Amino acid sequence: MAGGITDTGELYSPYVGLVYMFNLIVGTGALTMPKAFATAGWLVSLVLLMFLGFMSYMTTTFVVEAMAAANAQLRWKRMEKRKEDDEDEDSSSGVSDSDVLLQDGYERAETRPILSVQRRGSANIFEITERVEMGQMASMFFNKVGVNLFYFCIIIYLYGDLAIYAAAVPVSLMQVTCSVTGNHSCSVGDGTKYNDTDKCWGPIRRIDAYRLYLAAFTLLLGPFTFFNVQKTKYLQIMTSLMRWIAFILMIILALIRISRGQAEGHPSMAQLSGIRNLFGVCVYSFMCQHSLPSLITPISKKKHVNKLVLLDYILILAFYSLLSFTAIYCFRNDTLMDMYTLNFTNCEIISVAFIRYFLGLFPVFTISTNFPIIAVTLRNNWKTLFHREGGTYPWVVDRIVFPAITLIPPVLVAFCTHDLESLVGITGAYAGNGIQYLIPAFLAYCSRKDTQLVFGSGTVNKHLSPFRHSFWIVFVLIWGFSCFVFVTANIVLSESKL
Repeated sequence: MAGGITDTGELYSPYVGLVYMFNLIVGTGALTMPKAFATAGWLVSLVLLMFLGFMSYMTTTFVVEAMAAANAQLRWKRMEKRKEDDEDEDSSSGVSDSDVLLQDGYERAETRPILSVQRRGSANIFEITERVEMGQMASMFFNKVGVNLFYFCIIIYLYGDLAIYAAAVPVSLMQVTCSVTGNHSCSVGDGTKYNDTDKCWGPIRRIDAYRLYLAAFTLLLGPFTFFNVQKTKYLQIMTSLMRWIAFILMIILALIRISRGQAEGHPSMAQLSGIRNLFGVCVYSFMCQHSLPSLITPISKKKHVNKLVLLDYILILAFYSLLSFTAIYCFRNDTLMDMYTLNFTNCEIISVAFIRYFLGLFPVFTISTNFPIIAVTLRNNWKTLFHREGGTYPWVVDRIVFPAITLIPPVLVAFCTHDLESLVGITGAYAGNGIQYLIPAFLAYCSRKDTQLVFGSGTVNKHLSPFRHSFWIVFVLIWGFSCFVFVTANIVLSESKL
């Protein structure tokens, strides 16, 4: 994300790319969606989910279009440089022997005529063959202020991501371990409300247990921020498999309870007070724009890539709706947990201890594997933001300062609060809003403008977004800025009532 142009990697089929995108989008944010659905009402939630899914699909096509424009510019620059090099060779060789010059020029004209290059280039110049990350696209199409704002937005989003992860793991461990001790064994998800000051083990309060787990989490995974880590293919397969087993289990168990007449949920149709958090959760749960270069570039056949992306979004909408509706009708609104998996750690719901512990500890395993990757990505973004051409960082700054400013803030936020719904809501509503709406819209606008300047107004990008009219860019920008105002006003009004 922080770097420039990277290797494309091993190619895969469009349908494998569809699965990868599905796995990327359907992540930890989906676990906070059921509670957000319950607090906003099922009708409002469904309408907002569908609308935000549509908006996310639109901006995804904007990013794909910008990727194609970036590839075209890089390819054109190489062609121009090759032409200059050929002209230099011609001038140096022509002094000694004019016959050689004529023969050489004739052969080049026969094998690589100018018109042929232009025809071939116009057909394939917009092909997405090189992985150009969003940071590089921002550098190509934005001015200096725009580039700095882009990195600022990415950094804030990654900080929010790390804070959510740093809180989610200790919360899950606290809920599971505190519920299997004392008089409230197996009572997580049964409607019992616990305060942070309630006892966990002996004199240890629940909040103390949470902070002990947070300290252990930081000590175990924090050091990876100071080194380079890579996510292996086998780790991806393992976490994806665990995720799907957990999601399918929760849907099936909720459906079984509903079919047996044990459903307790009576969700309201609309509650406007819950829209703020729902908006942030939905934006966060559709987030994929920052990783599109890694997902789209290795796809072998990109002719129908926009249709495949649309199919992905339809499947994800159906999945989110199924997960959330089964949750809000299965459980009472006041018993839905911030982390939905914790609702299945109650003995009355699941008698099999292994399944209870698997679902209760599911976020611990999956999030723990992602935390170092995101931390290193954030650290590299900080380095890129402050990098000066030709300059190098002192060892202390490179190895100590940047990792420290990456790790400490999210851990402090997690220490102060473990309200996952609010953390996800704020991260999605602010930084997520910028990454998912504003940045793709500006990339589409600036890349179209640059394409016309470089290739002429008659050139058509083969990956041009279906939303090619400038109205859609203006609409996305107005929507994005309106969301900033709405969320901020909602927060201020909520705080003023307290």
